[in-house]
Amino acid sequence: MPRIKITLPQAFHFSCTLPVRVTDINYGGHMGNDALLGMIHEARVQFLRRLGYTELSLEGLGLIMADAAIEFKNEAFMGDVLLVSVATGDFQRVGFDLYYLIEKEGQGKKIPVAFAKTGMVCFDYSQRKISAIPEAALQKLADTAATAR
Repeated sequence: MPRIKITLPQAFHFSCTLPVRVTDINYGGHMGNDALLGMIHEARVQFLRRLGYTELSLEGLGLIMADAAIEFKNEAFMGDVLLVSVATGDFQRVGFDLYYLIEKEGQGKKIPVAFAKTGMVCFDYSQRKISAIPEAALQKLADTAATAR
């Protein structure tokens, strides 16, 4: 069975730190996949906030996550502090991708925990339909884009 391979951008223009909490740990004793998706959501919210947006307020529109892919690299444990870096790319008429590099500190170096990508679509909640990315938002988001590695 082929595995998901995510090609990350060369540069990331936003990062935040998120701790692995006891509630993020699964029966295997490490961070669960569901917890990682929640951390990606938190990083996305912080990234949008930095640009002056929220998931419900992007130049008059909202955002919907259309798809998600995660490529796990290493385990994370309670007490680890994750560095989650975010970049944009693959702009289309109604959406774009967000890329995530999730790392932890270990033995004096950064260790990759996961690579992830979410496909985001602009949505007009008042009309209940998908809409084109507003030009002002596109300009701000494109400033955080980078070429692939």
